[in-house]
Amino acid sequence: MNEGFRRYRVARRTRESEVITSFALVPEDRSPVPAFVPGQFLTLRLDDGAGDGPLLRHYSLSGDPARRDGYRISVKREGPPPGRADLPPGRGSGFLHNRVAEGDIIAARGPEGAFVLDGDGARPVVLLAGGVGLTPLLAMAHALAREGRRPTWFVHACEERAVQAHGAEVRALAADCPNLRVHVRYRRVADGDVAGVDHDGEGFVDRAVLQALLPLDDYDVYLCGPPGFMQAMYGTLLGLGVREERIRYEFFGPATVLKAASAAPKQPPVPAAPAGAGSTLVTFAQSGFAAAWTGAQETLLDFAEANGLSPAFSCRAGICNTCQCALPAGEVTYVVEPLERPPPGTVLLCCAAPAGNVTLAI
Repeated sequence: MNEGFRRYRVARRTRESEVITSFALVPEDRSPVPAFVPGQFLTLRLDDGAGDGPLLRHYSLSGDPARRDGYRISVKREGPPPGRADLPPGRGSGFLHNRVAEGDIIAARGPEGAFVLDGDGARPVVLLAGGVGLTPLLAMAHALAREGRRPTWFVHACEERAVQAHGAEVRALAADCPNLRVHVRYRRVADGDVAGVDHDGEGFVDRAVLQALLPLDDYDVYLCGPPGFMQAMYGTLLGLGVREERIRYEFFGPATVLKAASAAPKQPPVPAAPAGAGSTLVTFAQSGFAAAWTGAQETLLDFAEANGLSPAFSCRAGICNTCQCALPAGEVTYVVEPLERPPPGTVLLCCAAPAGNVTLAI
């Protein structure tokens, strides 16, 4: 939904692990919050006083979607990029962890996002999380446990107990709901970690682990975690015979490519449409081919991916601008209104469709 920014009071801060803190947000006017679909996120508008305008950051809703008194987000304190200890930690997460206290007011917009649980699905579900990627999947687990009709496996890979969040909450859900099974795997098990209470195994989640956990079936898989984890899991799932269209995923942080890098499109280049042909042509200038827009995909990002390309993206909701690219020719229409329209001559691929022949600089 798209209602603009609303003021929320931080009703409670909860330290979930050494690196993750949850923030319970309630509307300042105490009215009920809009319902959200498990997997959606809020966009927070934060002012850290740096003088370059507000920060826009999106955080998955990690709470029970049945609650209407407020929202919960669970935020990992992000460090500097690998090998760059000279740089400060993440501005958004650092601001929330260091400077936001109970009682403070935060502006937020949403809920939004297309990475959502299929509420009408009938297949068994696998929720496959790496690290803090469990946050949108936790909301899905709440909904699936309450629904109680689909066998669900919640598989969480994390470094160690010190950084694990919401472990007791997930196990409490599973204890009350026979359709939900949990497997937590630590990369490093420490003295004092209790098997079956804190974790269920040591090492990586790999093909052997998934084969041992999952009966042969046709699953809907929801995948979220760090880029390396997601790349490995995506390939592993395909190798296990999970159909590509059954794997839904969301990145947090900078998006990366899940599929094997390939410059070759899925279909051969097509020539420009002759005048009067009546078809809409999307030309990918840097990739050197064009394809006819059929309307089978909703957005230009979906269309590019369907043709074998892998543009950068993150939110898929017109907020982060990661998917912005040059538009050398043509015009677009926005099927989802972005937070801010991009500059002239550019386009946000994740929420735009062609309004005629277009050329994209990808």
